Amino acid sequence: MLRVKVIGRGIEREIEWQKSMTIKDVLHILGFNTESAIAKVNGKVVIEDEKIKDGDFIEIIPVVSGG
Repeated sequence: MLRVKVIGRGIEREIEWQKSMTIKDVLHILGFNTESAIAKVNGKVVIEDEKIKDGDFIEIIPVVSGG
């Protein structure tokens, strides 16, 4: 299982880990795309192609933009 927290949205979930899963997969499951969020795995900022391991703690930080 993966523990996932979306910063600023009050969302904390557990997602079933699957072999070869990447951050991009987790973002998709949560309804984000790679342009709308930054991800941290176990406290380290990672890129979308980063493979994740069972038991990882993932934080999703939504990107805010505007004018």
